[in-house]
Amino acid sequence: MTWQAFLVSFVVGAGVGVFYGLLNVRSPAPPIVALLGLLGMVIGEGVVSYVRGHRDVVEQIAHAKSFSHAPRDGSRDQL
Repeated sequence: MTWQAFLVSFVVGAGVGVFYGLLNVRSPAPPIVALLGLLGMVIGEGVVSYVRGHRDVVEQIAHAKSFSHAPRDGSRDQL
C-alpha cells in the first residue's frame, strides 16, 4: 500500500468529519469503539493476507489437526 492510499483515507475521513460538524451531528459510534473496530479490520486483513501468502503452513496445520492418520501416499500401516 502506498502513502497515497493513506492520504486519501485521511482526507475523506476529515471531509466526513467536517460534514458532520456542519450538520451539528455527532459521530454515529463512540470514538474508542470505532477505533477498535478499525483495528480489528486491519488485523483481520493482515491475517487473511498472511494465510494467502503461506498456504503451505496452513495446510500443514490443517493436516496435523485432522483425524486421519493415513499416510499421504494412500498406503496403510501393516500391523
